[in-house]
Amino acid sequence: MNPYGTFLIYLLAILGFVALTLWMNRVLGPKPAPTALKLEPFECGATPVEQDNTRAVPVKYYAIAVIFILFDLETVFLFLWALGSQPLTGALLAAFGVFMLLLVFIVAYVWRTGLLEEVTR
Repeated sequence: MNPYGTFLIYLLAILGFVALTLWMNRVLGPKPAPTALKLEPFECGATPVEQDNTRAVPVKYYAIAVIFILFDLETVFLFLWALGSQPLTGALLAAFGVFMLLLVFIVAYVWRTGLLEEVTR
């Protein structure tokens, strides 16, 4: 059988299982009535301190999140590249060089702009 066909059958089986589980939960699961007490916010059994407990997250933390995601993805791609490049050729080495150059540019950008120091202020 074609590998894509096998993958498609596997994907359909997973999606079918998830759909079946969600359907069974809807049909067989409990159906509690939403009361005013159940719809109140819950803070560990205590009465809520503030009515609106949401505060804006400072924008400087989003930059840290983006940097973390970039380095996390690059680490995963490096592991995949190392596992997939058994016969090491010049093209694979060039691709690795370009990838590492991008990594160095990102590190240099983070260092020069002082993104990490800005969070600690």
